[in-house]
Amino acid sequence: MPDHPLFTTHASVQPEWIDYNGHMNMGFYLVAFDQVATDRFFDYLGIGLEHKQAVGNSTFSLAANIDFIGELMEGDPLRFTTQLVDYDHKRLHFFHQLYHEDKGYLAATNENLGMYIDMQTRRSTSFSEPQMARFQQELELGQQYGKPDGVGRQLGIRR
Repeated sequence: MPDHPLFTTHASVQPEWIDYNGHMNMGFYLVAFDQVATDRFFDYLGIGLEHKQAVGNSTFSLAANIDFIGELMEGDPLRFTTQLVDYDHKRLHFFHQLYHEDKGYLAATNENLGMYIDMQTRRSTSFSEPQMARFQQELELGQQYGKPDGVGRQLGIRR
């Protein structure tokens, strides 16, 4: 059993996220993953908005995959967990899982690759040694949970 839980945050399905089918629209899954799970995870790691304002560096998305697994409706309570899967001197690979808070089912997953950017040059830059040490702690925590199902998956029609 891991020593500590993965980073976890909460939200609820907003009315504006509902489409004409009466459930959460696929585009708003990315909004929720980005504006709730990623932003709060970056704050937790010390590389969020306050860091950008203080240092002038931020993290841009290079790639994101979403798997839609269970339906969500307006007002449903949400629980996001985030696991750092890998990192190097300028990139982060992380994986979100989105659960229906009350019913406990996995509703969606979101795999991400981000790049650290110097906002003045708009070019990639390296994380500091203290940041890398913090990422190593988070990576080691995630390794206690094992690699999440769906990491590195490819799209295609199985035959």
